[in-house]
Amino acid sequence: MDFALLPLEAADLTDFKRDMQEAFRLGAAAEFPDEDEEVLPEEDIDRSLNAAGSAAWKAMCGGEMAGGAVVVVDADGKTGHLDFLYVKHGIQSRGLGQRIWQAIEEKYPQVELWETVTPYFDKRNLHFYINRCGFAAVEFYNPHHGDPHAPDTAGLDYMFRFEKKIDRG
Repeated sequence: MDFALLPLEAADLTDFKRDMQEAFRLGAAAEFPDEDEEVLPEEDIDRSLNAAGSAAWKAMCGGEMAGGAVVVVDADGKTGHLDFLYVKHGIQSRGLGQRIWQAIEEKYPQVELWETVTPYFDKRNLHFYINRCGFAAVEFYNPHHGDPHAPDTAGLDYMFRFEKKIDRG
């Protein structure tokens, strides 16, 4: 399968957001089938896309957009945050997510520490980040220990925070 991770173009933005929202919604629905709450509001995606140091990437396979990611790299270039990574619904479990992550690491060789968060219930994500991408769970956000970077949601979500330290030596 041919694969390329390319910068997201303005013409792709609508499909990118829709596909990401669908992947997140269906992932949550697998655990909470009766829940009707919006899982990934568009304003959350926009906030990430518009953050300082943000870059959006589309994964192309067979000439089609098959997934993507949004990363934010701090001004010093040493710390990166994976805000979103998704594989389009219907084509998961084929190694595409891992290829996206590997390509991101290659595009940011200066980053020494990557961080991301994922919901506690998403077993696929937990497996993916720990067993496929080499992250370690380092913190658990909950009502008694909120995310200090998202004070407006403190205590509302149960999330794991992951880190991946890159040893280039």
